[in-house]
Amino acid sequence: MKFARADAEVFVPDSATARDALGRATHLCIAAHPDDVEIMALEGILACFGRADRWFVAVIMTDGAGSPRDGLYADYSDEKMRAVRRLEQKKAAHIGEYSAVVFLNHASGDIKNAANEAPLADLLALLAGCRPEVVYTHNPADKHDTHVAVALRTVAALRAVPKEVRPARLVGCEVWRDLDWLPDRDKVIFQLDRHENIAAALVGVFDSQIAGGKRYDLATIGRRRANATYLESHSVDAAQMVNFGMDLTPLIADERGDIVNYVLEHIRRFAADVSARIARLC
Repeated sequence: MKFARADAEVFVPDSATARDALGRATHLCIAAHPDDVEIMALEGILACFGRADRWFVAVIMTDGAGSPRDGLYADYSDEKMRAVRRLEQKKAAHIGEYSAVVFLNHASGDIKNAANEAPLADLLALLAGCRPEVVYTHNPADKHDTHVAVALRTVAALRAVPKEVRPARLVGCEVWRDLDWLPDRDKVIFQLDRHENIAAALVGVFDSQIAGGKRYDLATIGRRRANATYLESHSVDAAQMVNFGMDLTPLIADERGDIVNYVLEHIRRFAADVSARIARLC
């Protein structure tokens, strides 16, 4: 398998070959940065954890060099941050028993540049040897440009493979914008109560981000707990930990579907829900 960058890597935590590790994938997450996977795709990680018939693969599109840093990491160069973040992602792969992590190591600017074909070509090379049932990526309503660009490249790559080998499900997940605003009928609800210790360890291992100035560990667990409690106002909590997703499967079922209009339809339904409730109660 050939990728665009010479420093791309397929890391396999167990003794499998890279080909076998990718080929056995049932759940795939395509994310922008190290630690995004653990924040947004815990459902897939837990679905495969401890199983011999289900396997999770993480794909990290960028090199992670541009992250903010403080404390121990305040004086780290971009090159040193790349190395640290890659090591942390490998630690998470061991904790979560991933089948593999694929580091594509593109610069964020290359991902955001739609004219740059290398990121898309890398995803197509990956999908040639990987036939997951479920794919997780960022949601197109995220407020981080690189995250949105990764979601768009993911949709483009999945549209480019034959329909018969496309995943049954594509979900856009929460990181830099919650999806609590989605009307309940539009929410993909991930119940994440199992292995809470593993979930905490997965986000806690990224010390360069946490000690470096961003408490992603507390924020991620807090969001999940808040989602679970505020999901329903008139019933007891059905789960203790919840993430929300946006179903993007229609965008790969119909290559002609416009992504902007698809997201705006969700926003229009949210606006209509708010408007109708206010009108009803005035």
